[in-house]
Amino acid sequence: MLEWSSEVKIYLCTGHTDMRKGVNGLALLAQSLVSNQFSKGVLCVFRGKQADKIKILWWDGQGFCLYYKCLDRGKFMWPKVDEQNCLGITRAQLSMLIEGIDWRQPKWSNQPEYAG
Repeated sequence: MLEWSSEVKIYLCTGHTDMRKGVNGLALLAQSLVSNQFSKGVLCVFRGKQADKIKILWWDGQGFCLYYKCLDRGKFMWPKVDEQNCLGITRAQLSMLIEGIDWRQPKWSNQPEYAG
């Protein structure tokens, strides 16, 4: 499991991206989509056209790290394309996304028995 600090800003790039792009191509794309320049702890998440692959580009302050995940079955849940090119999400939503869970409306398998 990947762990990032709570100060990390996570941007989900809507639409689909050519998964042949490497670090340099994704960095150029991310700079055009994200309004602010890369600062330490910025993540940009990209999805392929078939929706079974994602790439996560992370600037750690010294350089870029690229994470790649390809699902054997299923698809990554993604928002519909609209005017907004990037959408901010939380670390919890990113964790669900990486696991292939519909992070937009998660459904609990069992209701909690106790509250508080």
